[in-house]
Amino acid sequence: MITLDATALLHLFQLASPSLPVGGYSYSQGLETAMEQGIVTDYASARCWLVEMLDGVVACFDAPILWRLLQAWSQHDPSAVSHWTEILLAGRDTAEFHAETIQMGYSFTRLVCALDIAEPPLLSMLEALPEVPFLCAFAFASVALAVPPQAALLAMLFSWAENQVLVCVKSVPLGQVAGQRLLLSLRPALESAARATEACADTDMSNWAPGL
Repeated sequence: MITLDATALLHLFQLASPSLPVGGYSYSQGLETAMEQGIVTDYASARCWLVEMLDGVVACFDAPILWRLLQAWSQHDPSAVSHWTEILLAGRDTAEFHAETIQMGYSFTRLVCALDIAEPPLLSMLEALPEVPFLCAFAFASVALAVPPQAALLAMLFSWAENQVLVCVKSVPLGQVAGQRLLLSLRPALESAARATEACADTDMSNWAPGL
């Protein structure tokens, strides 16, 4: 069970907020193309797409790397931060996905620096990185704000799901109520993804998603 004090909880809300000015609303991570190709056309197909992406990519690659980055930042381990950042960037195997994570990471890093929330040792580690992808910046901010790693992981998963559902609401299109119903229906899948993330070994990590 995750226990949060009021300060950590409020910080968590801010990290997961769709109003965070990092540009996440600009990207669909392949979902709009799936719509154009007729793969995602309604509520049922949208939910199928999101669950498959969550189970097959996010919980097997993005989330496990975030989990490791949370540990690395917490332990002030620059070698581990650099290692998992490089693995994350190597897994962005199209120019579009690479540009997305770098742009969002850059915006998140600028925001964190402007808010002045990080202690000098953490900030020095951040400044030493040649590129800061989004998940690395998210982990950095979570540690700087003393958000527990399990809570930060769930926040990232929920934020990802919420952004994808917003794409569905605008582009499928789904109604607002259907969008909220879709997001609510993903709760068991998000909890399962969090458990799978924490149990995922290095050798089990994969972003293999044919056709994406």
